[in-house]
Amino acid sequence: MRTAEATGPPTPAPARSRLRPALFLGSALVVVALDQASKGLVRTFMDRGETWPDGWPVRLQHVTNTGAAFGILKDQTGFLILTTFVGLFAIYLYYRYPPFDHLVAPIAIGMMLGGAVGNLVDRVRLGRVTDFIDFPYWPSFNVADSSVVVVIGVLLAGYALFAERPPAKADRGDAGADGG
Repeated sequence: MRTAEATGPPTPAPARSRLRPALFLGSALVVVALDQASKGLVRTFMDRGETWPDGWPVRLQHVTNTGAAFGILKDQTGFLILTTFVGLFAIYLYYRYPPFDHLVAPIAIGMMLGGAVGNLVDRVRLGRVTDFIDFPYWPSFNVADSSVVVVIGVLLAGYALFAERPPAKADRGDAGADGG
């Protein structure tokens, strides 16, 4: 039997491991708050279909979407809510087992969680998602959509920069085909 002296006091978790949950949840909450606040302002101050300012290439346009990205799966709210919960579980797993160990990972994955929850709140509460950022020749989108797109880029870049790479093959000292 070991004594307390032999095993010693439990070692505290490194600051980095305590910071991960705060970064994850904090970034998710910020995205949800910004998303819901911006959608609330658009719903309050703009009629559906209204555009502001007129004649600008990038503008606000109050539109709603009962489907997924680019309007696919229109009027499939129940299915989209169900698939969002599957996505939330996948995001949680991605948080628990990140592809690289860097503090940008929990922030990015938290932003993805915030984007998914932001649009889920609209689907559950209103039966449709409010979109308002309008670029020419591109479907309107919102803060939650933007967050998810930015995160995908950040995770791809982070994976390329921070993921562990297999060790390079050792130089065997071969002189090559020319024998020199």
